[in-house]
Amino acid sequence: MADSTADLQACELTPLFARRELSPVEVTRAVLARISAAEPSLNAMFGVFHDSAIQSAQASEARWRAGQPLSAADGVPVTLKENLYTRGDPAPIGTAAGDLSPRPDDSPPAARLRQAGCVLLGKTTMPDFGMLSSGLSSMHGITRNPWRLDLNPAGSSSGAAAAAAAGYGPWHVGTDIGGSVRLPAFHCGLFAIKPSLGRIPINPPFLGRTAGPLTRTVTDAAMLMNMLAQPDARDFTALPTDPRDYLKDLDTLAARGLRVGLLEDMRVGWPVEAPVLEASRDCARVLEAAGARIEVIDSFMTPEMLDGIQTFFEARSCVDIDGLDDARRAQVLPFIVEWATWRARKFSGHDVMRAYNAMHRMREAAVRACEGFDFLIMPTAPIASYGAELACPGNDPHRALDHIAFTVAWNLSEQPAASINWTFSPQGLPLGVQIVGQRFGDGRVLRAARLLERLRPAQRAWPRFD
Repeated sequence: MADSTADLQACELTPLFARRELSPVEVTRAVLARISAAEPSLNAMFGVFHDSAIQSAQASEARWRAGQPLSAADGVPVTLKENLYTRGDPAPIGTAAGDLSPRPDDSPPAARLRQAGCVLLGKTTMPDFGMLSSGLSSMHGITRNPWRLDLNPAGSSSGAAAAAAAGYGPWHVGTDIGGSVRLPAFHCGLFAIKPSLGRIPINPPFLGRTAGPLTRTVTDAAMLMNMLAQPDARDFTALPTDPRDYLKDLDTLAARGLRVGLLEDMRVGWPVEAPVLEASRDCARVLEAAGARIEVIDSFMTPEMLDGIQTFFEARSCVDIDGLDDARRAQVLPFIVEWATWRARKFSGHDVMRAYNAMHRMREAAVRACEGFDFLIMPTAPIASYGAELACPGNDPHRALDHIAFTVAWNLSEQPAASINWTFSPQGLPLGVQIVGQRFGDGRVLRAARLLERLRPAQRAWPRFD
């Protein structure tokens, strides 16, 4: 059991609730106290719903006493990324130019968690329009990495990752369109899974965009997937109902006999730092010693593919920026304006279609790279750290997405991909690895992650703020 009530994981909480050895109210108060202690340092929360969280916890406590919980997760504290709408709350999408009017409806993840009786603690921060791998936002300010406050938690699910690493309860839900749950999980020492497109419905849906859990353990993520992977007609990409229990057989995958591909370097974008690469290689060595067959595979990514996704995102964001009046545009983070417009205002239809075709070639190549393998392992991000005040690694708006080469392809190919911490750098910073599975093989990726969790070196204690 964790040494603080705020650090208990969801899989630990619910048996305690059922036996009445712990109350959802006690847990919620402990987590709210943790948030109060850490927020002056981290700035991970857009809003903390103190009163409504206590009320939700009291209602959950009454249900557990009556033996009528709404689900196995009744009373579990959870945060949602700011862009996952919650009824009655604003969602400015990370930018000071955003709309602060209350949203009329819950997003699919919010609706599923309320139906399960979870305690919504509040909303977590994100950068402008979710288009930075950073905790920097014109709306929210700077969100910092709990492992070292002068470093970036990455993004765009920056607040969710910082909250998870600091112990703001066990469950945190972010979104991912190019790496936005996996990159902050890597930099904050967490587990995160970007599921197959449509596995967790989202509103509004978009190419490659999905919601995903950020947690301290694989088991907690599997439990959260059970709550979130429910159909919702508002997402036209939503997959058919899948009755699977992601917790079932989670511990059953053995390394012996597995065929695992090791992708060491995408050879485009940012070069991989030696400690980051060594973490993936060490993971491969441990799997091989446990009986897996490791095969080093070549990169499938080309400079044209990476530039294609950058062109697409720039063109998309330029439309958003140019749709603002002058006063609102002046409120957007200047880095974002420069990134979105420096070349996009000159794009022709030919340029955009060429980029779109390059994205499809990336998708096809990503699927082919996984053929014949149980799963692939590789770095999640190419570099171990960068400053908290930076908009992205290198802080260059003309190369703002060079660091997502390991993550973005799996959004386009719609395959499940997860990041799990493996070890730590000599400076004590997390160094994770990414696991990629076949399309729709979300349960398989979770089982592979649990295998790595069992095999990995001893982990460091989580940062403490109380």
